[in-house]
Amino acid sequence: MIDHFDLSGLRQAFFALRGRDAGSIVQDASALQNRAPSLMLGFLLAFWAAPEMTAGHLLFAVMTTAYILVGLQFEERDLIAEFGTTYQQYRRRVPMLLPRIFGHRQTGASR
Repeated sequence: MIDHFDLSGLRQAFFALRGRDAGSIVQDASALQNRAPSLMLGFLLAFWAAPEMTAGHLLFAVMTTAYILVGLQFEERDLIAEFGTTYQQYRRRVPMLLPRIFGHRQTGASR
């Protein structure tokens, strides 16, 4: 389970400002699983799926998209630091944002 503050990164930022460790949501690297498309992809679809795109909604969609894309970079960096090669192997199998339609990537190249 994750709360809204964890999801948005505010809890981690608060703990960093206080100089304390926020702890990890994933306690064990073996818990890294791919069961569904990215949660962040769902948010992006919700932000951009507007029946009428007003200037205000467009600004909101652009800013939240930028926030998510930057946040994903920080999240992946932290996961690599915490789980090392286990997360890098998981990262090769599971895309960051968009699900793979035709299966796993065959090359060993990183993203």
